[in-house]
Amino acid sequence: MMFLLKPCWSRMEGMDRGNGPGKRPSHWFAPDKKLLDDANAAAGDNVQVSLEPTKEWIEPVVPADLKKALAASPKAEALWKDITPLARWDWIRWIRAVKTPQTRQKHIEVALSKLNKDMRRPCCFNRNLCSEPYVSKNWVLLAPIGL
Repeated sequence: MMFLLKPCWSRMEGMDRGNGPGKRPSHWFAPDKKLLDDANAAAGDNVQVSLEPTKEWIEPVVPADLKKALAASPKAEALWKDITPLARWDWIRWIRAVKTPQTRQKHIEVALSKLNKDMRRPCCFNRNLCSEPYVSKNWVLLAPIGL
């Protein structure tokens, strides 16, 4: 059972971020086993759901290039560990919301510089825009299979 959520910057209790059609990370979220068990639902069942955003944020997976850069900058790495998960998500999304590897590298360098200056979040970053490159470049939402 999959749900299509908008905007792409959603975090829902009992929902794990999943892959949409084509196995690409997307706006699709899959209910976890506990949620399905609590709802007495199985794959293929029609169910009515009510979703509420949660204020709890999961830890982001830090990209290898950013992780390596942070390891080389002790002050930036210390602040990285001190900021909230949401702030870490903002930095990662800002870094990956680019079109070229060169711009991505520049964003990592700027992030380190700002973290070294005790800046806890990227400046001028619109959190409402989707920074999942595949999704944001295509501007197409696919209908769920089987619906």
